Amino acid sequence: MSAPFDIHKILRLLPHRYPFLLVDRVVEITPGQEIAAYKCVSINEPFFQGHFPGDPFMPGVLIIEAMAQAGGLMVLEQFPPEELENKLFLFSAIENAKFRRPVRPGDRLDLRCRLLRQKFKVWRIEGKAYVDEQLVAEAELSAAVTERGNRA
Repeated sequence: MSAPFDIHKILRLLPHRYPFLLVDRVVEITPGQEIAAYKCVSINEPFFQGHFPGDPFMPGVLIIEAMAQAGGLMVLEQFPPEELENKLFLFSAIENAKFRRPVRPGDRLDLRCRLLRQKFKVWRIEGKAYVDEQLVAEAELSAAVTERGNRA
């Protein structure tokens, strides 16, 4: 198990930036195997302006994206730093997504991902999201490590 890391390391590993960076801190990681991270959900998030006024909750697709970003950190952390400059971790599939309850402003979205299998450059990851230790969403995510600029 590797040491936790903060936003500075997250910014070195992921290309995402505000308002689309959805992981604030990594609390536990075994590179290439499992990760525990979180996102502090604030009323200041731009999506709350329209989702939904008077009854705000985080869009499910962004919860899935947060899980994917955590999974990307889990995978990318195993690469040597010099190899990361030109790498991207891109979705290839989302399966069995389920949403259990809304995530609201003020919640801490705890993200837990674990590797199900890896073949060639494709990783299959189980992602789960919790608030106050209650499961709020889950999905199986497939993603591939690719070179930046490779859009094939």
